[in-house]
Amino acid sequence: MTEEREIKVRNPRTGTVDYRFRPAGAPDIKTLAEHLRAGQASDWQRDLQARILTLRRFVQSIDHHREALLRALSEDTGRERVAEIEVASVKRVVERAIELAEAAFARPVPVAASIPGLFAHTQLVPYALVGVISPWNFPLLLAMIDAIPALAAGCSVLLKPSEITPRHSEVLQQCIDDVPALAGVLAIAQGDGATGARVIDVVDAVAFTGSVRTGRHVACRAAERFIPAFLEMGGNDAVVVTDSAELSRAVPIVLRAAVAAAGQACQSVERVYVQDGIYDEFIARLVQEASSLELTAGVDGQGHIGPLIFAQQADIIQSHVDDALEQGARVLCGGKPLCSGGIWYPPTILTDVHHRMRIMQEETFGPVIPVMRFTRIEEAIQLANDTDYGLSANVFAGDEAEGVAIAQRLDAGVVSVNEASLSTMVHEFEQEPFKHSGMGPPRMGASSITRYCRKKLIVSNRSEQVRGVESLWDGAR
Repeated sequence: MTEEREIKVRNPRTGTVDYRFRPAGAPDIKTLAEHLRAGQASDWQRDLQARILTLRRFVQSIDHHREALLRALSEDTGRERVAEIEVASVKRVVERAIELAEAAFARPVPVAASIPGLFAHTQLVPYALVGVISPWNFPLLLAMIDAIPALAAGCSVLLKPSEITPRHSEVLQQCIDDVPALAGVLAIAQGDGATGARVIDVVDAVAFTGSVRTGRHVACRAAERFIPAFLEMGGNDAVVVTDSAELSRAVPIVLRAAVAAAGQACQSVERVYVQDGIYDEFIARLVQEASSLELTAGVDGQGHIGPLIFAQQADIIQSHVDDALEQGARVLCGGKPLCSGGIWYPPTILTDVHHRMRIMQEETFGPVIPVMRFTRIEEAIQLANDTDYGLSANVFAGDEAEGVAIAQRLDAGVVSVNEASLSTMVHEFEQEPFKHSGMGPPRMGASSITRYCRKKLIVSNRSEQVRGVESLWDGAR
């Protein structure tokens, strides 16, 4: 790599800088892009079975390096159990991409056009080189969710991981190097935002996961280059809980969906609307269960809530809580970070909130649960839709029909009924973010493959009729 300024990386559990690296410079990225384009131009783009075999060997390589990858991911994020889930998920992502690619690239059957004798079929032509810019909250999983379908589609991929969680990339590179066919079409460019911009400058399409703020920059730079951008950005997900809901179900699920991964997930529950009739009991149960959760800040590392990965996120969370308190909100539990080397934020319940508070309008990205009372369902729907985000939403009601009726009126790409955050579990269906939460074809379902391809229409004339120059005759008669 060329000489670039050193990037220092903080350990989320200890708070100390224990990792350093130099980002890829413009010449490095240019060299990687040329290498990847050469790899894609070979049989990679044409031979689906070779791609399938290569991706399955990649899974075997990850399994071979599993312990090292787990250690690096745990150091990146301060989480052990979630790291295990991320590593285990790669095999599922690969097998799902293979199944979808086999369907997408099945031999096309020509279809008759409206003009007699003409038949047409579509050829999927993969982009030569796709850039994948991945975030810090689930650094391996969210990188693979975009990169693997692109590879299955026949593209090469240049991956730019987050500079906040870069350690695992060293092991991931070893996994790639173990599979020579993959090393020709998948490469990693370590670095920060400047590196990401350089990646966009050398690719034919870009898939980005991250904040709305950064996503705007990605979209603008891609537009300047006239290349497609597939953006999966932030959320401010709501949950509506009606009087008929079963509290023994709603309370633990809402809590889990709000504080899992310390709330550092785009689909985390960030706003809760509870109907009058059950509001008091819902709050009492929620506070009781939230107060029983433990932080992993102890010497043994045991507990439910891990540290904040990105130190600056603690300031954002606290500013949202403080703004709410200044405007009359009450904290029923939590409300202040714990600094013990790293930074932990406890599960925090807020009541007496309203929509002029930042915590109800912006993405908090932490384990904070503001709960607002409502009387009529119409009111809850209006409040839930009062946001610039539209990633996903959730409803708890007495029966499925009631929940679905509400779900159909919520402005979100995925709505879970009598559950929460089901978008993380159901990947075979297309999920399109609404509003500022995303742009471009969905990353799930059939479009996870086809969005990385251009569609070429091939039209054949099977008619015996010859349309010669006489058809151009335009003289007087």
